[in-house]
Amino acid sequence: MDLKSLNTFHKIVSLGGFNRAAEELNYAQSTVTMQMQKLEAELGVQLIERGRIFQLTEAGRLFHEQSAHIVRDVEHLQANMSDMLLGEAGSIRLGAVEPIASYQLPDILYSFLETYPRIKLSVDIANSPVLAERILKGELDMAICSAPAIGSDLYFEPIFTENLVYLIPEDHPLAAQTSISFGDIRNHRILLTSKTCSYRQRIELALREMCGHQVDTLDISSMSALKSYVESGLGIALVPESMAKADGSRSVTRKMNDYPITVPFGILCKTADYPLKLACAKLRYHLKQAFDNRHSNSS
Repeated sequence: MDLKSLNTFHKIVSLGGFNRAAEELNYAQSTVTMQMQKLEAELGVQLIERGRIFQLTEAGRLFHEQSAHIVRDVEHLQANMSDMLLGEAGSIRLGAVEPIASYQLPDILYSFLETYPRIKLSVDIANSPVLAERILKGELDMAICSAPAIGSDLYFEPIFTENLVYLIPEDHPLAAQTSISFGDIRNHRILLTSKTCSYRQRIELALREMCGHQVDTLDISSMSALKSYVESGLGIALVPESMAKADGSRSVTRKMNDYPITVPFGILCKTADYPLKLACAKLRYHLKQAFDNRHSNSS
């Protein structure tokens, strides 16, 4: 069935005649007549009574009623395709690392979806190596994470840098100091995240250089759970400043005064997909603006 003829038929019915439909559609009247003849031939029934007064046949009334949803669905599909080409509709599979996924991303994605309600979004939370692998497999479109391994078929666009700070129980002996050095923490338990965490690798390097190998550590695989372990008095943690600011009242933050640790984060995608297009391009721009504003205001 020809969709143009179907649409013309519904336009004839809604406007009450061939002439009006032809004017509305900017067709010659002969074109409208030909489309109706073709549609009736395809269906094998007469849809419109022949005469001076416009009137549907019984078959025409039934066909009009039961084909109305097709016209609506096609119009809806055309609108979606138009929005998709403008980047205002579509679906995005986004990956994110902790603690960004829990402490920074929710508000940013809320404002994004308020601006683009026709974009469908899913969020996959994992560490940077896992997210990079999922992008390469085509399971994710883009991710917010740390830089991938050199030589991978991935494009990394840095957009902000996280500064690490000490997170300490409020009744800890070191809580009285305004800033802390690695020498201060040498004889205290250090809570570490999983071995694949971007922060963990930088922290272990600093511990080896500044404290040697005899350091009491405790592994906590969840970055989000880390602050609860600190508040329980189990030890000191080095965490991103954005996470520490959102922390509860039973712990305090202190800056590092002898070995600052920073971790760059950005947008990761396949090299072949950069520059990002359509809905992903809208999200990239929104993320860059949001993180720029947050980290420029906090500096």
